[in-house]
Amino acid sequence: MAASNDVVFLLDVDNTLLDNDSVQDDLKKHLEHEFGAASRDRYWAIFEALRNELGYADYLGALQRYRLADMGDPRLLRMSSFLVDYPFASRLYPRALDAIQRLRGLGLTVILSDGDVVFQPRKVERSGLWAAVEGRVLIYIHKEQMLDAVAARYPARRYVMIDDKLRILTAMKTAWGDRLRTIFPRQGHYALDASDVARYPPADMTVERIGELVDADAGALLGQEAGKRTGRTA
Repeated sequence: MAASNDVVFLLDVDNTLLDNDSVQDDLKKHLEHEFGAASRDRYWAIFEALRNELGYADYLGALQRYRLADMGDPRLLRMSSFLVDYPFASRLYPRALDAIQRLRGLGLTVILSDGDVVFQPRKVERSGLWAAVEGRVLIYIHKEQMLDAVAARYPARRYVMIDDKLRILTAMKTAWGDRLRTIFPRQGHYALDASDVARYPPADMTVERIGELVDADAGALLGQEAGKRTGRTA
């Protein structure tokens, strides 16, 4: 059984630590350059339909479906290489690794992401995030529905979830209540969609960039006053 921790920091990947919007833009440009705008749009329509069907982004699964319509095009074999060999480390947000290092000084850090079982782990590994959290990586289809599994693997008195989606933060807060502190980095298209953000209550803490966590007060990160953390009285 895993030893219990005082605080576990749970970190999302896409648009939280890594600029996934830019990754998608690069993929769209690559598809247009290699196959043309019509094929780019067709792949993306398949990708979105599959995401709605599965509940998570499946780039390689979309490529498989795309291939079914044109089995004779050998260029498709190189398209998978673009995805698998993409330099994800270059798309980490500024000071993302520094933020993880800072949080490691306050508690245990764990990657908690949604995604498929092949491409998402590859992204986490090639970006350097896997090493940054010393291999503590959890990837589910719907992570907000897997909190019992998270707690069983990394038991803790309190958790801090850092995610660009208020929907996820709200669902986890509903399940864990005061046991969870939520931090919302306003990065990526979900976090900057005013209509989507307005549907949910605000997070416990909001930052404009993940790099702000490097210099944030420990009490703000943990949701505690300095006196309570150190045992001092005013």
